[in-house]
Amino acid sequence: MILDLPGTTTVDINAELLRLRKEGGVITLGRVMTLVIDATDADAEEAISTANVASREHPCRIVVLAPQDESDVLDAQIRVGGDAGASEVVVLRPPVTAMKHADTLITPLLLPDAPIVAWWPAIVPLVPSADGLGAMAQRRITDTKGSTNPAAVLCALSDGYRAGDTDLAWTRLTRWRALLASALDQVSDRRVTKAHLHGDVNSPSILLFGAWLRRTLGCDFEATYDPEATGLVSVCLDTPAGEIGIRRPDGLNATLSQPGQPDHVITLPSRSLSDCLAEELRRMDDDPVYGEALHEIVHC
Repeated sequence: MILDLPGTTTVDINAELLRLRKEGGVITLGRVMTLVIDATDADAEEAISTANVASREHPCRIVVLAPQDESDVLDAQIRVGGDAGASEVVVLRPPVTAMKHADTLITPLLLPDAPIVAWWPAIVPLVPSADGLGAMAQRRITDTKGSTNPAAVLCALSDGYRAGDTDLAWTRLTRWRALLASALDQVSDRRVTKAHLHGDVNSPSILLFGAWLRRTLGCDFEATYDPEATGLVSVCLDTPAGEIGIRRPDGLNATLSQPGQPDHVITLPSRSLSDCLAEELRRMDDDPVYGEALHEIVHC
């Protein structure tokens, strides 16, 4: 069900949420967090759809800020039931000028005694913890994938990094890092002299991967790019025993090469946005490895 509330207030929105809960059996008790989405410059419907899918694993209240131009009133929408996944969704469409005090807009809509997660699907606040929404949140999720200069943005995020920050460009590497670490464990001499990464142009994931490899293995890395590529295509490590490599030319299946072993074909599809978001919602603690990789980028 979708309920439109034009020219409303947060008091009225809360009253409607209570009414829906009483009349329709909408239950808040199972919600484990409040997910706040700053959809400025983003496709709000895509962000809501992504969050709805992730909410099936993490039931939550979703509060979406989608500022509108040429307006001086707060319009809102409440979505429950089949239109809200395993959540209840509150879409706020405030005037652009009201975004300066976005934290005051969402405060009355937060679930009591529940963690707050902030997600910016488009804009990247260079100091997420200093943003009005970020200051309220235990976890702050950015996405540098669309940045025209990811190296500069990642360096800025490094300067402003605080415990609880993460970026989906890092989350997209989870399976690659796990596969590579497992393959390296099977080599007797684990010294790595150089890492080679290849993928799409302006990929922040490649920069984070290279920085992580350099910090973890103490090796240099070389990154090459292909404007026709989508995502990370390959990562190869030079070791005394031979090359360890993962190559995924089609974005779906990868070939794992290890010294002294036959090649293995494994399924390694590009991760969906909802999959990455769901992974980040599984943890409310800090990700220090991401922070270390960010710090290493400054020195690369």
